[in-house]
Amino acid sequence: MSCSNLTMWVSSSKPSLDSSSSLSFRSFITPSPIPTSNSNYGTSSKSSSSSSSIQCSLRDLRTRIDSVKNTQKITEAMKLVAAAKVRRAQEAVVNARPFSETLVEVLYSINEQLQTEDVDVPLTNIRPVKKVALVVVTGDRGLCGGFNNFILKKAEARIKELKTLGLDYVVISVGKKGNSYFLRRPYIPVDKFLDGSNLPTAKEAQAIADDVFSLFVSEEVDKVELLYTKFVSLVKSDPVIHTLLPLSPKGEICDINGVCVDAAEDEFFRLTTKEGKLTVERDVVRADTLDFSPILQFEQDPVQILDALLPLYLNSQILRALQESLASELAARMTAMGNATDNASELKKNLSRVYNRQRQAKITGEILEIVAGADALA
Repeated sequence: MSCSNLTMWVSSSKPSLDSSSSLSFRSFITPSPIPTSNSNYGTSSKSSSSSSSIQCSLRDLRTRIDSVKNTQKITEAMKLVAAAKVRRAQEAVVNARPFSETLVEVLYSINEQLQTEDVDVPLTNIRPVKKVALVVVTGDRGLCGGFNNFILKKAEARIKELKTLGLDYVVISVGKKGNSYFLRRPYIPVDKFLDGSNLPTAKEAQAIADDVFSLFVSEEVDKVELLYTKFVSLVKSDPVIHTLLPLSPKGEICDINGVCVDAAEDEFFRLTTKEGKLTVERDVVRADTLDFSPILQFEQDPVQILDALLPLYLNSQILRALQESLASELAARMTAMGNATDNASELKKNLSRVYNRQRQAKITGEILEIVAGADALA
């Protein structure tokens, strides 16, 4: 067997979802079986796993070790880059919170004034559901464990539920991974394909908001659901489904069961070094929001203000979902590349052991040949 069979690849372990639908990302480099000190090179070992001994030249082993070293450098660099980007993604989520919370207070106050009036606001109209639009947010790149697979499986499960209920559906795909997934499945109706970016902006969120707004107001769909990955920690993320439209008049975004899910606190995860190793420190951050004055009077008609604020709030919620999805993707990539780096180190150590054994065996064989030749001439 040639040394080319001593391969290395990145694979994902089978994920397990607990009751809280937490995600566990684990990618690792699986080394090929290597011979032990008692291996008979050139013959197949009869083990229970049916793995075969590998016979390589010293040059091939050196080449392979260098290749593993280069791979380890790449995965380590990707881990550090992802770790730096996670921090910025978390800051973007927290910095946008005061605006969202103040907007909720304004919407709540306006809604209180409109309780006694018969007002028709298109984005809050609840009507019998016949067709549902699913906004599925995925990543643009791979090498992030099961991040994309989890949210796509969540979307497939939701589509199956809608079919069981006899409801029509249409998908709005956001992210290159989701786009390629749905393009390979033409039986799933897709309204629009949208690419993501490394840094979500309000302009991108507005493009999605305009699409779902037109679908909902024109009554092409009766409900819009947002599927994205909610960032929990560096090692845990939750794929969630939120009802995006119709909006709650109080400005709260709720899940498909009607449970409002606006978070009150955020957690920062800061990477630091301790005794020469990377460690994670956790900080709970609550953004300060000024209290809304109950005596504040509106000069314009509250209905006009509500019509202007609800699309703005819709945009802010989509932007927040994009930011949390990006943070979850980067955290998953950091974990996956960390595991890949650790396993590359282990594979390099095993290959070095095989190389040293073969080199020592070759030197010993040459010494024996020299001694045998000297004995023959004596």
